[in-house]
Amino acid sequence: MHRSHGHCMTMGTASTMASMVEALGIGLPGNAAYPAVDGRRNVLARLAGRRAVEMVHEDLTLSKILTREAFENAIKTLAAIGGSTNAVIHLIAMAGRIGVKLTVDDFDRLASELPCLVNLQPSGKYLMEDFCYAGGLPVVMKEIAQHLHLGAITANGQTIGQNIADAQNYNTEVIKPLGEPFKDKAGIAVLRGNLSPRGAVIKPSAATPALMVHTGRAVVFENIEDFHARIDDEDLDIDENCIMVLKNCGPKGYPGMAEVGNMPLPPKVLRKGITDMVRISDARMSGTAYGTVVLHTAPEAAAGGPLAVVQNGDLIELNVPQRKLQLLISDEELAHRLSQWTAPAPPLSSGYWKLYVDHVLQADEGVDLDFLVGKRGSFVPHDNH
Repeated sequence: MHRSHGHCMTMGTASTMASMVEALGIGLPGNAAYPAVDGRRNVLARLAGRRAVEMVHEDLTLSKILTREAFENAIKTLAAIGGSTNAVIHLIAMAGRIGVKLTVDDFDRLASELPCLVNLQPSGKYLMEDFCYAGGLPVVMKEIAQHLHLGAITANGQTIGQNIADAQNYNTEVIKPLGEPFKDKAGIAVLRGNLSPRGAVIKPSAATPALMVHTGRAVVFENIEDFHARIDDEDLDIDENCIMVLKNCGPKGYPGMAEVGNMPLPPKVLRKGITDMVRISDARMSGTAYGTVVLHTAPEAAAGGPLAVVQNGDLIELNVPQRKLQLLISDEELAHRLSQWTAPAPPLSSGYWKLYVDHVLQADEGVDLDFLVGKRGSFVPHDNH
């Protein structure tokens, strides 16, 4: 699997975001998939340097490339490659910085019904190097061209349509044609309900089909320390039909929204040969992870979201086709629990930690600091000497 230093060999977050850079048009064609040690990587680096200078003379600025159409292209490409859920947060944050309004609902509306074409780990079996030799991202984008804004301008001065026009698929086992996709309707799905009023996400291409509609008893872990302390306990009251719930691992709660959402299964369940259970949290997970994992639940527990008041034994309903995530208690009971909830005290109440906790946005808003959202231009400050 580790074919050389310097590049992610699966469709993890690194490879996903490299693909997003190319799909957005701010990287040169082919940039997403070349291995670090491939000679073409060096050629691309030199071309990028030359192109940067040319862009100055052309006044081709980032804001002219990162348009609404560019982000829609990236969202649709994300579905086609079976990309990481982390891209949802990154793309929303990038759009926020450049002044484009992007929401979690855009991912569901634009791409949740699109298929996954790329047979690549963790959703499939091949590796990123195989994806490169099959033709890389231009081939994928050419396959879904009918869904893209082909006139979107890119960093090389040409449009997306021009960049992918001559793309050729050299291995249809790795990159499947649109008419015979690797997985159907595999784009990021956004779930809502009383447990995630502002949304939660799941990656269907990496989930177990049989668990996409599931109701189970909640087994609750209040934080990551609680999880590690109890998950290996043979007396833990849990079986494969339960739903694991992890709290206080979101932007404010962890803090920093760690990649702990794909909780390891308890040994007593693993010994039965079970490899997947429904898991719900306000955390993230690595793009290399797989399973029926609901992530980015917003608002997070530490911000007073309903996740904060889930109790052991509560029934939770997951219905991905209906985009539903529901805590099966009455509205009155939920309101009562929330009225009794008190916010956890942050481990530090001064310095950068306080600045971060006070200003970080929720998962559905990109987890940026609120004062960094919005285009700021190229102001040059006074000399300091």
